[in-house]
Amino acid sequence: MGQLVIRKPPGVDDLPLAEGEKAPILKTIPIEDIGVVILDCKQLTITEGLLEALMDNNCAVVTCDCNRMPVGLLLPLSGNTIQSERFRFQVDASLPCKKQIWQQTVQQKIKNQAVMLGVATGDRHTNMFIWADNVRSGDPDNLEARAAAYYWRNILPSHPEFIRGRDGEPPNELFNYGYAILRAIVARAIVAAGLIPTLGIHHRNRYNAYCLADDIMEPYRPYVDKLVYGIVELRGLIELTESTKVELLKIPVVEVTIDGVRRPLMIAVSATVSSLVKYYAGETKQMVYPDMADG
Repeated sequence: MGQLVIRKPPGVDDLPLAEGEKAPILKTIPIEDIGVVILDCKQLTITEGLLEALMDNNCAVVTCDCNRMPVGLLLPLSGNTIQSERFRFQVDASLPCKKQIWQQTVQQKIKNQAVMLGVATGDRHTNMFIWADNVRSGDPDNLEARAAAYYWRNILPSHPEFIRGRDGEPPNELFNYGYAILRAIVARAIVAAGLIPTLGIHHRNRYNAYCLADDIMEPYRPYVDKLVYGIVELRGLIELTESTKVELLKIPVVEVTIDGVRRPLMIAVSATVSSLVKYYAGETKQMVYPDMADG
């Protein structure tokens, strides 16, 4: 029936199932309504039939490690009917084209960070907007790094000692978990658009299979930061717990404003990737990114 079916096997104190009897169904979810699945339990059993259905629906499947942190990502090999044509556009993209895309990406990232700082501190951080306006093609002045250093010093007023680092002290793991979900959403949209997630615009790493996703997600990061800020500053939680994971799993449906329209973040990402495809094909010179200033 096109449903993801969740069953709970009998526990130690339950009566054994009769021959041919199946465990009771806890919940069913239409496959077409699923964008991301996170597997976060060592005892999970998932069928090949379900994986096939998820891939057919262009769903991203994320697996977690022993520390309950996202560690793997499964995506469909073929997500678009004109994939080879779009591969060619992407591979043939000129260096000036990539630099211009990266310029717009960094500009919007810094602007969104500036708005997020306003939410966190109650002040207008004019320097951030100035840096955004001064980003040149390819960001040769590395204003992204300058803005990031300032941003992370001020993002959590109640934790002035906080240092952002992937392996740093809490609440770094909250940011890591949120960014992993965001990365999966962006990678899913890239594959659906018929692009190669490994071929980035700015990020280049021979060991990174998702360089393009890491590029495109940059202006979306402040939306994750806003959720983390709410958890840390408003709820006083800095550890990654079941309740904080529930909050961060709302990332795909966070409302953002993109191209003047309010949309769930997962839909907005698809609009961004669509604009990238048009940029590669020479049909536009403007990337479409969400703007936190518009709400």
